[in-house]
Amino acid sequence: METQKAKGTRKGYTTGACSAAAARAATLGLVAGQVPDEIDCRLPNGQVVRFAVTEGYCADGHAHAVVVKDAGDDPDVTDKAHLTADVRVLPDNPDAVLLKGGEGVGLVTMRGLGLEVGGPAINPVPRRNIIDNVRAAAGSLLSRDGLEVTISVPGGEDMAKRTLNARLGILNGISILGTTGIVHPYSTAAFRASVIQGVEVAARQGLDTVVLTTGGRTEKFVMRELPELAQLCFVQMGDFLRYALDTSVKQGIRHVVIGGMVGKLTKMAQGETITHAGRNAVDTDLVADIAAAVGAPPEICAEIRAAETARFGAEQMEQLGLAYAFHLELGRRVISTLASRYPDKFTLKVLICDFEGNKIAEVNQDHD
Repeated sequence: METQKAKGTRKGYTTGACSAAAARAATLGLVAGQVPDEIDCRLPNGQVVRFAVTEGYCADGHAHAVVVKDAGDDPDVTDKAHLTADVRVLPDNPDAVLLKGGEGVGLVTMRGLGLEVGGPAINPVPRRNIIDNVRAAAGSLLSRDGLEVTISVPGGEDMAKRTLNARLGILNGISILGTTGIVHPYSTAAFRASVIQGVEVAARQGLDTVVLTTGGRTEKFVMRELPELAQLCFVQMGDFLRYALDTSVKQGIRHVVIGGMVGKLTKMAQGETITHAGRNAVDTDLVADIAAAVGAPPEICAEIRAAETARFGAEQMEQLGLAYAFHLELGRRVISTLASRYPDKFTLKVLICDFEGNKIAEVNQDHD
């Protein structure tokens, strides 16, 4: 049997931390007349980290510096991005530090992100961290003049096409993110944050329904099934069911639709609110119980109980002509489990598809 490749452990740095380091280096260039080749930057978590600086230059009250993002062993679309800072003096504007977004940094066009509409997609923690590092490097310069800091990311517009930014109303570039400054390998913190943000944005646009899916295939399926809903209603939650539902409650969402396939739905039915494959095994006893409940013979149920995956059970049901009944009962169990955990908080509907994205069953909370 092939052994699973060990996941990496090397930490990386967020787009926010790299932006702060570039901004600090450029500011130091203005003060000292030369941009350094490396810079010590204080991260939002208080840690001081040394970053390499490239493309540094100063001229006529303007300085430029680049820090290349290293995402460690958790590479994402922004790994190796060139986080670029241009800092210029604002004469006779003491103590002012103005932060702007340049090329490749997204533009905020919708309320609900906690950011100014029409402003750059630089999240609040990195925004403060960039300004704090600029102030620390500027020192007495700010007693006379102010500074304008522009963060840009060459190629950011293309990177953003591989994110869900456009759906959240962040256009033409990436977001500058990071609450600690550190990227922990496979922590998926950024994804978890995007799930919460997706629900918040839907609610703040006045929508009362969210459709939570476990991935791209299930999202395509539910979008076909529910063409009347606004695109903002659809949130890819991945494995983060708990965060999606907790945020739905907090934001007063009244209707929740879940789109999924047998494996993740079985985990939801068994009460797992983080459905990652590595966290908890699928309860094949539950799969066998559902199979028995819809009329599968005992010997098939025993095979399902001994199997490793819920998919095996679904395939056995297909062969017996019980696929619809099995998935209907699975959907009911999901609703029963979630309704007991979130009593009277929202209505629930479960849409279930096969591995090709074809609809198998639909279950509403009021189903008898």
